[in-house]
Amino acid sequence: MAENLTQPTDAEPAAFFAAQPPPRDAECAALDAMFRRVSGFAPELWRGNLVGYGRYDYTYASGRSGTFLATGFSPRKAALSIYIMPGYAEFGPILDRLGPHRMGKSCLYVTRLARIDLDVLEELVRAGLDDLAARWPVHA
Repeated sequence: MAENLTQPTDAEPAAFFAAQPPPRDAECAALDAMFRRVSGFAPELWRGNLVGYGRYDYTYASGRSGTFLATGFSPRKAALSIYIMPGYAEFGPILDRLGPHRMGKSCLYVTRLARIDLDVLEELVRAGLDDLAARWPVHA
């Protein structure tokens, strides 16, 4: 079975945040504070420039298993990618109040934090963690 390419690294998240160009550096600091508060976990930098908070171990019906970040974000050039595992399917009412965004399966794209309601984003991250924990244990 192939190994998951997305693995945690030993890189320091604070240095990664500081290396982002403005205004992404300040957005990273704001997201870091929010994710720490909501998740209770310290950040880890994963391959692919993903900043993860907590982990979960999964095993699918196919037998494939692994460990992945429980929630987190990535500061991309065009948009901030915010990760809610295992996805956003049940969160339509929260997303309706968030502000301008685009969605992928487990990824929310936001161009600027200033354009969205951060209290709603916090509610969404909490709901995502609660949903994930109902499926698989979430741990440090």
